[in-house]
Amino acid sequence: MRNLKLVLAYDGTDYCGWQVQPRSLSIQGELASAIGRLTGENVLPQGSGRTDAGVHALGQVASFAIESLIPAANLVLALNHILPPSIRVLEATEVPPDFHARKSARAKTYRYRIYRGPVCPPFLARYVWHYPYPLHFEVLEAAACLIEGEHDFTSFAAVDPEKQVCEGGARDKSNVRRIFSSRWRREGDEFEYEVCGNGFLHHMVRNLVGTYALIGKGTLSSGDMSKILAAADRSAAGRTAPASGLYLVTVDYETSVSPAPPENNNRL
Repeated sequence: MRNLKLVLAYDGTDYCGWQVQPRSLSIQGELASAIGRLTGENVLPQGSGRTDAGVHALGQVASFAIESLIPAANLVLALNHILPPSIRVLEATEVPPDFHARKSARAKTYRYRIYRGPVCPPFLARYVWHYPYPLHFEVLEAAACLIEGEHDFTSFAAVDPEKQVCEGGARDKSNVRRIFSSRWRREGDEFEYEVCGNGFLHHMVRNLVGTYALIGKGTLSSGDMSKILAAADRSAAGRTAPASGLYLVTVDYETSVSPAPPENNNRL
């Protein structure tokens, strides 16, 4: 058996997300079908994470084992010929047997795009959150760094906080994550948020962005971010930002991670 690693980019607008679901179109399902047609093998590729419905990827990673002897470079061409245009294989490499796209990952970088212009171009609408209302960039900048380091992100997780309390009242550490870098930047008519961490909870980035929107328009202060983290209560944070603006940018498999991920200005 050969263990293969794929790097993928996709437009997630028309999909139910990464994971296979009954009677729904998924990225994992389309990729598994393409691999099966090409090799004749029944394979379910494992992703580095389960992107939600409508979320995009510039550098999703998947791994799977096959018996086929098709060279990795040829797999890129052959899979892209079968896959829909909304899913592209960027790289294919053979990796050691113990490599796993999710379990071997050390860090992920996500990006969220907010379009600030009064009218969102129709060819951009699927890939941004159109938010033409006042947002103070300097306040967003000040709030972003407050989540760096190791914290309990229960306030930003799409789960019931009650379920995170263990026997004896101790808080479960399953929602603790380390954020290596968190920053906002301007790109033309957009505000872009980029965050790198050792892992992310369900809806965590979108809930962070929804909270930053409240801070940017003055409903909350930048200092409130620390209070929201400490509350460990989802109701303390802002609403979930739309899926259309979120991208999985890169997955890092090195043992050490730079606190400032490199610039990546790719677009779907």
